Amino acid sequence: MGSQTNQDRHVSDRRTIKVHGHEISYRTGGSGPVVLLIHGMAGSSSAWKPILEDLGEHATYVAPDLPGHGRSAKPRGDYSLGAQASFLRDLLAALGHDRATVVGTSLGGGIAMQFSYQHPERCERLVLVGAGGLGEEVSPLLKLLALPGLELVMPVAFQPFIRTGVEAVTGWFGKMGLAPAPKTNEMWRSYTSLMDGETRKAFTHTLRSVVDLRGQRVSAMDKLYLAADIPTLIVWGDEDPIIPIDHAHEAHAAIAGSRLEIMEGCGHFLYAEEPRRFTKLLVDFIETTDAAELHTEDLNRLLGAEAADEVADKA
Repeated sequence: MGSQTNQDRHVSDRRTIKVHGHEISYRTGGSGPVVLLIHGMAGSSSAWKPILEDLGEHATYVAPDLPGHGRSAKPRGDYSLGAQASFLRDLLAALGHDRATVVGTSLGGGIAMQFSYQHPERCERLVLVGAGGLGEEVSPLLKLLALPGLELVMPVAFQPFIRTGVEAVTGWFGKMGLAPAPKTNEMWRSYTSLMDGETRKAFTHTLRSVVDLRGQRVSAMDKLYLAADIPTLIVWGDEDPIIPIDHAHEAHAAIAGSRLEIMEGCGHFLYAEEPRRFTKLLVDFIETTDAAELHTEDLNRLLGAEAADEVADKA
């Protein structure tokens, strides 16, 4: 992409682009190595706003609203992890970026892992932030929302008048200098996004592709050994109420050479709760690791080694 002026290089610059005929909203700015930021379920690129200015001092960020989310198109289609990973590959290509450090939070973490699995040649580093797809356990609320038929009653719980009332109260408290906590803002942003009918439909398709009554139904744990050649950072809040911290430790053990950072006193939205601290961890990771350069033979080597180990075990 073209160079940016000093005045706008760190601005949270929202733009649009068409990918496969669908309008996609994204934010980009900064300069340096490319960092792809993938938000969570019912989220948008707005989730990353607290870190964009600082991150832009060190990297070129690309933060899209995933299809079905935010201001991007919400077609009737495939919202699986694989489909979203392929979309992100095509978005990066459309923007002129060959490769990126891929950062994903919650659902975005699952998509980031899928991206590194499907397109390892385009993944320089992998950063998992309170990531989904690493175990069955998940918030009971998400299991409830995945119930068959619940989408028929969801409109009752997402009425515009609720937003109007809550925002009026919030504004009143704001005048008294009582601002809501960052994690409360993130939860409220996700909730209000579901007041739009098309977003709600896309949310339901997305949720059911990864969660059912038992919990998370998609796991990357059996393929994490393939990330051994990709520098990987795992970041988790020790008070995460949505995805257990045990998943962080298990992923760390499964990915050889990975780094694990536990942010004490943080929940699921740690990039909003402690943005400076989170950005420092991310930038340090980028600056102290060499970007992976993977090719077909690397995948062949890893898969071949596993097959050989299995044959040896059975001998």
